[in-house]
Amino acid sequence: MDMNDQEIKIILQKKGVKPSLHRIKILEYLYVKKNHPTVDIIYRDISGDIPTLSKTTIYNTLKLLYEKNIIRMLTIEENEVKYDATMTNHAHFKCISCRKLYDLPVRNRHLGATEIDGHSVIESHLYYRGTCKFCKN
Repeated sequence: MDMNDQEIKIILQKKGVKPSLHRIKILEYLYVKKNHPTVDIIYRDISGDIPTLSKTTIYNTLKLLYEKNIIRMLTIEENEVKYDATMTNHAHFKCISCRKLYDLPVRNRHLGATEIDGHSVIESHLYYRGTCKFCKN
């Protein structure tokens, strides 16, 4: 989903987030790249365009965007947090060979449910691990 700065500002404002340059650029990066980046990847890719950007700013921005339900935090590996701006229900597939993370469509009736067996659900994740179709060949 490609978005311009004005559309991103509107998304942030609707969620009660002040649309600063750093927040706009970080969210725009997530929408455009769709690469499930870590903080280090985001910093590497956009710090050249924003000299005042620090990793602390990225961490704080991502935490805020997550708390405001604008992005998802993914912890498929114990020591690695990745971020995803796709908020529609989908699963993730992690390739054990190339280490890439792919979005997958799902038909699980519980994914996205707000209540299951009397329990209130606020978030759900579905992960698969294996070898991707590119590495298999």
